Amino acid sequence: MSTTDPAGPLAQTVIGDPGNPTVVFCHGLLGRGRNFTGVAKALQPDFRCVLLDMPDHGRSPWTERIDYATAAALLVEQLEHLATDGPVHLVGHSMGGKTAMTAALLAPHLVDRLVVVDISPTGSGEVSEFEHLLGSLLALDLSAVTSHGQADRELAASVGSPALRGFLLQNLRRDPGTQTFGWQPNLEVLRRDLPTITGDIPHEDRTFEGRVLWIAGGESPYITEAHEGPMRALFPRTVQVTLKGAGHWVHSEQPEAFTATLRHFLGGRAATVRA
Repeated sequence: MSTTDPAGPLAQTVIGDPGNPTVVFCHGLLGRGRNFTGVAKALQPDFRCVLLDMPDHGRSPWTERIDYATAAALLVEQLEHLATDGPVHLVGHSMGGKTAMTAALLAPHLVDRLVVVDISPTGSGEVSEFEHLLGSLLALDLSAVTSHGQADRELAASVGSPALRGFLLQNLRRDPGTQTFGWQPNLEVLRRDLPTITGDIPHEDRTFEGRVLWIAGGESPYITEAHEGPMRALFPRTVQVTLKGAGHWVHSEQPEAFTATLRHFLGGRAATVRA
């Protein structure tokens, strides 16, 4: 079963049947909940998967500023709707991983097991990649764009990878009334607050005592030995797994290995990934 459900402060898509253990997915910067659709389908029939649009992304509301305390508060409010039958499993990638970590520290009673994908609780200080991507999107003159194809061709001048352009252009939507294009994410505020997004999570000396799976991409620079101390101080029951052949977008670059690792940690039965 797949449904789109606006319940709670964040937009969500639900895949799976009620009564199964709930797994909540939080995507990264410039993503959307449905980026986890393939993984959610592969976890059937064992889990009810809830794919969230993070604040300032997708169909979720925009905020005046972007920081992890604000985003985590909205996520906790959503989890309160979803955890009526007990705590849920929480999975977060990159920005979504930092939001998920912050939420688990704020409301540990709502989270059973936590999965953090290719990000640490401390900042890397590296903003140039996403600064470039956000700037490239904002530089497009949407008033002159008449199709996704045209937008793709114009974006190619600054973003060479077709796969990355496809990922970015999922955020371009045509208004059915005016037939003009616009961005779903809050791009101006995302760019303004990018140093906060790439910085440390707030923790106020809290710890999360539940089980944590920390998944790293073998070819990604986002998790280093320097991050292990802060991670284990906040999440003492952390187990780290590195997936070979994956960069930062682990779940899309190595979907079978990612899903098998996730299923094993959450206690589901073995299965293969479905597209």
